[in-house]
Amino acid sequence: MRLGNQLQKLREEQKMSQEEVAQQLSVSVQHIHKWENNKSYPEIQHLLNLSDIYKTTIDEFIKSDATLQNRINISEEEKEDDDELLHPGFYIGIGIMFLGTFLSLIIGNFMITIVLNIVGMLIACFYKDILKLLRDVKKDFHQQE
Repeated sequence: MRLGNQLQKLREEQKMSQEEVAQQLSVSVQHIHKWENNKSYPEIQHLLNLSDIYKTTIDEFIKSDATLQNRINISEEEKEDDDELLHPGFYIGIGIMFLGTFLSLIIGNFMITIVLNIVGMLIACFYKDILKLLRDVKKDFHQQE
């Protein structure tokens, strides 16, 4: 059972309206509506509060929804990636910068150094953002098929 369906079922069992739940959580009714229709997921603090309101455990929420479990796993993987100080993008960017300097010395065109240094710096600084953008584009492409 998806989390949204479970939230709606538990709310109805408690004979509560979406407005009452929203008021207790200090969120809008639209949030409750989106959660119950599986359009979005509540933040962890809201899940904890919902478990108190519905007299259940957060464990039950997570175990019942495989999509939520996958989201949590992805978030943990991204968090682990953020802990890396020198990620591959750093080395790629530095390599491109050295390549630009080397090519400039061989060819004698200073513009090559400037362009490749800028590209290298952007890759070194924004490597993870670039990868995330490419993953999102790929995911959107596959969803359109």
